Amino acid sequence: MATEKARFLDANIFIYAYYKPKRRLSQNEDAMKDQAKSIIHGMNAGEELVRTTVVHIAEAANILKHGMPVKELNDLILGLFMLDNVEVIGVKKELYFTAAELGRELKLDPNDALAIEVMRANGITEIYSFDHDFDRIEGITRIPAS
Repeated sequence: MATEKARFLDANIFIYAYYKPKRRLSQNEDAMKDQAKSIIHGMNAGEELVRTTVVHIAEAANILKHGMPVKELNDLILGLFMLDNVEVIGVKKELYFTAAELGRELKLDPNDALAIEVMRANGITEIYSFDHDFDRIEGITRIPAS
């Protein structure tokens, strides 16, 4: 799996795809939700290799638990771990510490900095994310770009 080109999967893709807000979404939010669902659908269909970390999955689960039944959330997480084309990377204290230092330097939250650290360590140059902070990081292309 390590030789195949991969994209990093940010937590907000899961959040947009699965969170069911109580209010009506704006046209832009609705488009983002559709894009996120399309990314998840492609991932579930095995179309490409994606990598993420246990931290990013936990971040998404922490938000999704407010809008999803617990069984559905657990099934989603378990299903993700069972996909052959998804690699979930563990995070040790030292890696998160390094990410927090990078976050301080780049003025990013620690989880975004962690994504950058993992991407750099694994030769990943593309990230599925709606977070525009990644647009200012040299060598990283955010998808979708809008």
